[in-house]
Amino acid sequence: MGNLRFKATESATSRSLQDIKKIESSKPTTIYGKNVFTIAKMKDYLSKNTQKELVQLIEGGHQISREVADHVAQAMKTWAISNGASHYTHWFQPLTGTTAEKHDAFFEPDENGEAIEKFSSDSLVQQEPDASSFPSGGIRNTFEARGYTAWDPSSPAFIFETFAGKTLCIPTVFVSYTGESLDYKAPLLKANAAIDKAATEVVQYFDRSVTKVNTSLGIEQEYFLVDISLYNARPDLQLTGRTLFGHMSAKGQQLEDHYFGSIPERVLAYMVDLENEALKLGIPLKTRHNEVAPSQFECAPMFEEINLAIDHNQLLMNLMEQVASRHNFKVLLHEKPYSGVNGSGKHNNWSLVTNTGVNLLSPGKTPKNNLMFLTFFINTIKAVYEHADLLRASIASHSNDHRLGANEAPPAIISIFLGTQLDEILDEVESARVAKKVKNEASLWHGIPKIPELKLDNTDRNRTSPFAFTGNKFEFRAVGSSANSAQPMTILNAIVAAQLREFKIEVDKQIKKDVKKDLAILNILRKYIKDSKAIRFEGNGYSEEWAIEAAERGLSNIQSTPKALDVYIKEETITLLENMGIYNRRESEARHEILLENFFKKIQIEARVIGEVVTNQIAPACFVYQNDLITNVQGLKGLGLSKEAYSSQLNLIERISNHTNIILQKAEEMRQARKTANNIEDMRSRAIAYDEIVKPYFDLIRYHVNKLEKVIDDAKWPLPKLRELLFLK
Repeated sequence: MGNLRFKATESATSRSLQDIKKIESSKPTTIYGKNVFTIAKMKDYLSKNTQKELVQLIEGGHQISREVADHVAQAMKTWAISNGASHYTHWFQPLTGTTAEKHDAFFEPDENGEAIEKFSSDSLVQQEPDASSFPSGGIRNTFEARGYTAWDPSSPAFIFETFAGKTLCIPTVFVSYTGESLDYKAPLLKANAAIDKAATEVVQYFDRSVTKVNTSLGIEQEYFLVDISLYNARPDLQLTGRTLFGHMSAKGQQLEDHYFGSIPERVLAYMVDLENEALKLGIPLKTRHNEVAPSQFECAPMFEEINLAIDHNQLLMNLMEQVASRHNFKVLLHEKPYSGVNGSGKHNNWSLVTNTGVNLLSPGKTPKNNLMFLTFFINTIKAVYEHADLLRASIASHSNDHRLGANEAPPAIISIFLGTQLDEILDEVESARVAKKVKNEASLWHGIPKIPELKLDNTDRNRTSPFAFTGNKFEFRAVGSSANSAQPMTILNAIVAAQLREFKIEVDKQIKKDVKKDLAILNILRKYIKDSKAIRFEGNGYSEEWAIEAAERGLSNIQSTPKALDVYIKEETITLLENMGIYNRRESEARHEILLENFFKKIQIEARVIGEVVTNQIAPACFVYQNDLITNVQGLKGLGLSKEAYSSQLNLIERISNHTNIILQKAEEMRQARKTANNIEDMRSRAIAYDEIVKPYFDLIRYHVNKLEKVIDDAKWPLPKLRELLFLK
């Protein structure tokens, strides 16, 4: 019982609730936004006129003058220092998928040998971090450190607090010195501007008082928790975020007794602590519960403006890690950390809201309001239909490839679920006969189905759908749990903006031909319903029949990331994103290269971990147990017993030898395949080689390792087993 696995298990099981720091659930209204430099807090540090001007500039999306920036910088510094912050940082989201920061002290020595606290508008507005090692896809040479972070005033600054101190964090974009975006935030802000413009122009068909349309987003975050001792005893979890070996536990999720069950007390203490810290940072966490798989959980915030929602989700993932360490947990955000149970997603609930407070994806009570709803509803469907492959690429990653199409995750085929009521309404609108000319508004609706008042969330919950309408929003369920939601939301906003722009052009053409506005809108919507019908699917997305039917409908089923990413460098995609002002050609090509490189490097790391663990841990454990069996056989043989007396041991020795020989042989073959792949210069070809030649060894080696796990003496098996990882509290 002296191996690392048993020491880790003993450590995990010996944790007592009495050892856990009691976490008091604070009253949310007293701590919410405590560590955020909100508009309300600015009142105490800025003049009334400056604050008003700042709010107007932020809401209008206009550039902030140097004079206003000077005032804000001084106010921000005073607030941060008064709350205990000693350093500040530009907080940004490079193309690594994580967040980044470089801390600078407010302290500066003066000419008299004394010290002052200094923070200027220059420090607030722009910095030049030494960030040459971040992926750029060829936009910058490695020796060029000239990447600039620039303040995003639409996302408030906040103080991030750890045991080591407090730091003022200023959300920023990250761009090259030539202006290309090197992060996820800058393209998102451009996509937000594009959909605001396109949606506002369309909504003015119905309501001239609307001058702005914001995208609203709520991100449900799934995750696993594992005791830190067990985590540290699994090299695969440490280095790849998932278990590369492990026979499935006899009990998994088949009883569905974990889902929405009573939250374990130790986990609840973590959740309460996390919520307290999140609320201080203005993250409006609302929901917590057990998910389907053992040791899997979910938290979800209230809906927010999309830029802030994504900043908050990135911040939340950092916070989850930090708080977990205080509770001797490790958070697993990998999309499929355990084979045989559900993976984790990040469900993005997306809608459009006017500056007058109207949700454009919420059905109305009058025919006119429902026509507005149908306009945005149908245009979104059409956008997803036209650009399904691009939307698929936006959620492609090595880790998400393990999840898509498995258990509760949606398939790689992009389809839309509407629910029976809305599906039937669209069919009726498509087939209705509408008069070519109308005398009044009442006669416009004669001959087409009456659109009833739709109840919120009237649709069934189809968990097999990657993109589902759920009453007053679309839920993009295919986004991976570790992903930065900025990428799929940038693409979604871009394609819907492009579709709304095209819709307006078509409607205006008919209006110029003296077609009544509402009739022109209906004519185009009926055409869109017919054109995009193939993307609508109400059945089981996991079924083999759906894959066959989807192919007949002409829908793509792109299983692997390298091939899914091809759409980024197609001419029509490059043109679309250039026209919408999201990416230029260089930026599209750079992202394609970065994502391919990230893909094969992750497989490369997994392959190396498999080789090391098989050689250094699995095989030696097998040899030790095999020697014990040999000694046992020799002893029985020495007693003069017949061969039948130890035939079981001989069979077991042979089985262990066969499985051990295979894993060592295949590990060496995999190493050679990796060397061959590394010599391929073309990034796409190398990624495909890793996917199709190197990765197949994983399941083969895992199969034989799992067979060994079932027969090797439990006391000698070196890795914590899945039953221990999943069920130890």
